[in-house]
Amino acid sequence: MNRLQTAYCRAYQKVMKAGSDLIFTWKEPEIIGGAGAVKNLAKIIKEKGFSKPLIVTDPGLMKLNLLAGLFESIEAEGYSYALYDQVVPNPTIENIEAALKVYNDNACDCVIAFGGGSSMDCAKIAAARAAHPDKSVEKMRGMLKVGKGLPTIFAVPTTAGTGSETTIAAVITGANHTKVTILDPAIRPPYAVLDPELTLGLPPFITAPTGLDALTHAVEAYIGKSNTKNTEAKARQAVNMIYKYLPVVYEDGKNIEAREQMLLASYYAGVAFTQAYVGYVHAFAHAIGGMYGIAHGSACATILPEMLKYYGYTCSKQLADLADEAGIQGKDETCKAKKFIKSIQDLNASMGIPARFEQLEEKDFNELADRILAEANPLYPVPKEMDRNDVLRMLKHLKA
Repeated sequence: MNRLQTAYCRAYQKVMKAGSDLIFTWKEPEIIGGAGAVKNLAKIIKEKGFSKPLIVTDPGLMKLNLLAGLFESIEAEGYSYALYDQVVPNPTIENIEAALKVYNDNACDCVIAFGGGSSMDCAKIAAARAAHPDKSVEKMRGMLKVGKGLPTIFAVPTTAGTGSETTIAAVITGANHTKVTILDPAIRPPYAVLDPELTLGLPPFITAPTGLDALTHAVEAYIGKSNTKNTEAKARQAVNMIYKYLPVVYEDGKNIEAREQMLLASYYAGVAFTQAYVGYVHAFAHAIGGMYGIAHGSACATILPEMLKYYGYTCSKQLADLADEAGIQGKDETCKAKKFIKSIQDLNASMGIPARFEQLEEKDFNELADRILAEANPLYPVPKEMDRNDVLRMLKHLKA
């Protein structure tokens, strides 16, 4: 990228950071945590004056009977709920509108987002549509286009990775498999229910990419140029915990202490990137995942080490810091940074994450580049900017 383009991006990012720090309080969601926490949610909802939650989830969780405790506890508290359980991976606008209809038809007064990132994102935007029926999903695309007054959202993650329970973001699949990214503090859930019992049954093939998604959040937040002391501390803490506990839960999914620590790590990483933003890894993952139906966490994990190599010396110090958190030693910053990148590759390989994308086709590169650049430039405060030629070279590099 030429100097003029880089200067424009950096100026834009500085203005965005200054404006967001001035406008937003960045209050973190209140944690309702511990084993069995979801069973206490019904009582908490009632105490806060609500009596008809809409529960948004997906068919897979319904089949696993993971919501039984929540359903029973709501009934025991003497009130009822409405249910939308048809969220698909990479939720669609049709999902949003269907959930909204259930909310309106049943006169609901709050929302419980139960599941992974897809259920969270669907619930967030359904709540936004309920508050602002005159705004379509497309009209909410971008930054600060939602508006206030949303129903209270109680976010119950069943994976440790997306951090969606603490973010101001939601990503929806629009027409032609494009990603509609919505960023607004209004959609940040006020409450996050971190119950490790809900994650005990996750198989390794879900545990791995979701955990690596959380790692990507923490790394991209830390190496970016919009950090605060709080986001730096949260990102480092998340990396420390993920390196310690992700291999444990991958091998032993019933280890409840490790599951609880991974939920907290995902939450901390979510807090970090919500304020400090992500980077090109996410822009590439959204574009590639949307076009080829690749799970977001897996896409991020494949892209992360290659993008860190591209950044090179521009973030060596930050990567060396994260190497310290991961317990990686080296003679100097450059050495530790390289070892940290290698450790991510090794972690990916140990969990069956591919090093390249077999799905990538060169005929799609120009369209993918359009989507990547539209998302990332000038918004993301990355260590090193990319222009179109850089993006195309990276796509070629990522192709198996």
